[in-house]
Amino acid sequence: MSLQVRHLIRICDVLIYDALVDASILKQTKAQTIYVGKRAGQHAMSQEAINQLLIEKGKTSIVVRLKGGNPFVFGRGGEECMALAKAQIHYEVIPGISSAIAVPETMGIPLTHRSVVVLV
Repeated sequence: MSLQVRHLIRICDVLIYDALVDASILKQTKAQTIYVGKRAGQHAMSQEAINQLLIEKGKTSIVVRLKGGNPFVFGRGGEECMALAKAQIHYEVIPGISSAIAVPETMGIPLTHRSVVVLV
């Protein structure tokens, strides 16, 4: 985990996390923690509800959204960013993955998106 992410976890007001986030990370924050994880057939919240939660909390709080794995490859990170941008909520993506994925991710470009199909 980067120093920047560690700092944000310590100062945030709300930490929204998914099923792949290690429980030891949650001990590093005093923030309100909200689990929104999804496992095969068991979703704590729909994606639309997660997007709305990010928007509502983002209006008044410093929010950290922790996603395990690669959130911009089949992880719906792009959907969450699009929802925040549409709601004019400032956000920043801090990748913790390879530069091949991180570069487009920092620009808000998901490598996959459920509602976008490109045929070549």
